[in-house]
Amino acid sequence: MTKKKTQNKKPVETSVEEEKKTDAPVEAVDIEAAIKNASKMPASDDLESQLAQAQQSAKDNWDKVLRAQAEMENLKRRNAKDLENAHKFALDGFVKALLEVKDSLTMGLKTANEETATIESILEGLEMTDKVFLATFEKFGVEALNPTGEVFNPEFHEAVTMVPMPDKESNSVLEVVQVGFTLNGRLVRPAMVVVVQ
Repeated sequence: MTKKKTQNKKPVETSVEEEKKTDAPVEAVDIEAAIKNASKMPASDDLESQLAQAQQSAKDNWDKVLRAQAEMENLKRRNAKDLENAHKFALDGFVKALLEVKDSLTMGLKTANEETATIESILEGLEMTDKVFLATFEKFGVEALNPTGEVFNPEFHEAVTMVPMPDKESNSVLEVVQVGFTLNGRLVRPAMVVVVQ
């Protein structure tokens, strides 16, 4: 017969004292950490001063926002007023330039009404007034369209009539009935023309 060997297994028992010993350092470390953290926490006076600073900063920022909004409103009003004035007085320079033409016409009429006036002097005055008028237009980007002899261009010319002329080039402008005008390259009024068929 064989004997079985049995091992004596002792249950692991820990006494209360041993448990206290194993737990004690952990609790001590936690308490020490709590004491360290507590010393790092600001005092209530510190918290109150931080709160006061934060409130003052918020108030300052709110004041800045209100000032910026007021400045934007003022800028909008100023821009609206400037735009209104620009619309009202946009032609100010043009009108001043046209006054020269008006003065020339007035002087021409005065000369024409004199007893010593001749047809030649009246024509000379009218031609000078026409030159002043066209020069004034050119200052402001207005150009005359006088396309006599040019090829008919429907974008800038309007045909009043077409005349068959075998000795002239077909589709060319024979005569300008009314001069056209452009403003900075954009058509204001087409030239009324007679076109060769």
